[in-house]
Amino acid sequence: MTEFTTRPEILGTFGVVTSTHWIASAVGMSILEKGGNAFDAAVATGFVLQILEPHLVGPGGDMPALIYSAKTGKVEVICAQGPAPAGATIDHYTDEGLSIIPGDGLLATVIPGAFDGWMLMLRDYGTMTVRDVLEPAIHYAKHGHPMLPRVSATIKGLADFFEKEWPTSYETWLPGGVAPEPHALFCNPVLAATYTRIVREAESATGRENQIEAARDAFYRGFVAEAIEDYLKTAEVMDASGSRHKGVLTAADMAGWSATIEAPQTYDYHGWTVAKTGPWGQGPVLLQSLALLKGVDVAAMDPLGADFVHTVVETMKLAYADREVYYGDPAFAAVPMEQLLSDAYNDQRRKLITPQASMLLRPGKLPGFETQHDLTLEMLESMSGTGAVYEPTMSHLTEKRGDTVHIDVIDREGNMVSVTPSGGWLQSSPIVPGLGFCLNSRAQMFWLKSGLPTSLAPGKRPRTTLTPSIALYEGRPTLAFGTPGGDQQDQWQLSFFLRYVHHKQNLQAAIDMPLFHTAHFPGSFYPRTSQPGNVMIESSIGADTIKALRAMGHDITEADPWSVGRLTAARRDADGLLRAAATPRLMQAYAIGR
Repeated sequence: MTEFTTRPEILGTFGVVTSTHWIASAVGMSILEKGGNAFDAAVATGFVLQILEPHLVGPGGDMPALIYSAKTGKVEVICAQGPAPAGATIDHYTDEGLSIIPGDGLLATVIPGAFDGWMLMLRDYGTMTVRDVLEPAIHYAKHGHPMLPRVSATIKGLADFFEKEWPTSYETWLPGGVAPEPHALFCNPVLAATYTRIVREAESATGRENQIEAARDAFYRGFVAEAIEDYLKTAEVMDASGSRHKGVLTAADMAGWSATIEAPQTYDYHGWTVAKTGPWGQGPVLLQSLALLKGVDVAAMDPLGADFVHTVVETMKLAYADREVYYGDPAFAAVPMEQLLSDAYNDQRRKLITPQASMLLRPGKLPGFETQHDLTLEMLESMSGTGAVYEPTMSHLTEKRGDTVHIDVIDREGNMVSVTPSGGWLQSSPIVPGLGFCLNSRAQMFWLKSGLPTSLAPGKRPRTTLTPSIALYEGRPTLAFGTPGGDQQDQWQLSFFLRYVHHKQNLQAAIDMPLFHTAHFPGSFYPRTSQPGNVMIESSIGADTIKALRAMGHDITEADPWSVGRLTAARRDADGLLRAAATPRLMQAYAIGR
């Protein structure tokens, strides 16, 4: 008898697209149908998600992607994580009276990276024009799209704040002073005009690649950058610190930056090679978790049982503790990934996993990094008890918090994209006049204490939580997967991947299984607090499992069934058969293929 799943695992040979909104998935599939490849489809899907899920992603945000090109035979990372502006110094922020960077407003802004990342993907790997990939987004911004209930609720929750403090956002999100109702058609004509002008300026050049370069120039060295600078010269707005601040981003910052392509960080696990971003993102925590679990018989565990949940949670506590001490932009700090992923290190760390839940933050202490280790723990200790936990997840969207979206695409040639765009949420900062979008708040991931890999510095990338995945099986690019969810992204991906690899679930069944995560370690988002021993778990895991976890010492928060995680995944088999799946949670994500 076939096991019940909430949706079928999608099967086909032509192409598959899966994303966090059904319209975006349909747009991506339409690009494949028109002859585009996986990269073209991902770009168009990404721009449409900015329109459909503006509480989760926007044009002013960022975008890391894991990609596999059938032409080059390589898995690569597109890093479209903008760095801190030239004026973003610790002294400037502390002179503003801050000890921690606010989670919103103008001081939280780094250089917007997403647009350049999408254009780089289109130019170097795609086949279509700027017009081809932007037209669907322009259509939905200009003519309207059905307003998601969660976006409506977010806007209503912020209406008074917008009216008083961020009037440009009030004008955009409450046209005529009225918040959009759920499912009503909603338009953003100013953003439609911005993208229409970018297309027009692109088409002033001849040839596809020249047009893409002209579009990049329009955004980073043209009218978009000028509008941002003009606004930031005088804007002084309220943020989460309770005070008004001016931003430090300039047109010169934008003009001097571009997205890059780099090699992924990888780890081999039971015949699979998992590829992630470097330690400028949190992606390697998944690899560190696999390195710890390599010495554990995960296959013998019940994937719904307390032993599985306990072992995975305790593993993640150790990996994320190392994230706090060691991760950061490797262009600015030495990050000892080779040691962190080594057998010798993980054989010792694995001994820390006992039958009882740990309440301690226990990063490893590597030779040569003792001072960094102690400085980090000292700082975190001084911050304990500084406020309520901030989780940028979908359960808190009526407050000034954002989340993320995710896209996986595979085409019939075997090209593969896993991308997690985020930032520039409608809650991040005020709408920039004349552009129809706001800037990001990614700088909140820096610390205002010097001497750490994640200390604020001009030109440095914040240690983002965005963490798409590609996994190769026996050397063959096979699986693209990911999820929104801030610090939870690699936690939910780890459970999914372990269940898929060890318990032989199909993609949909593995995604449907009850999920869990811990907030044991310091959060990446303002106000950066932690909940030692906490585990949030969907109650559908079963009362016996939850009772056993409590007996092991875990501080359990039961979540409603179907309320945790937003995973999507796509796979290509050796014979060319394609598979895709999307979470039923929130009833938005969709997988499409044929």
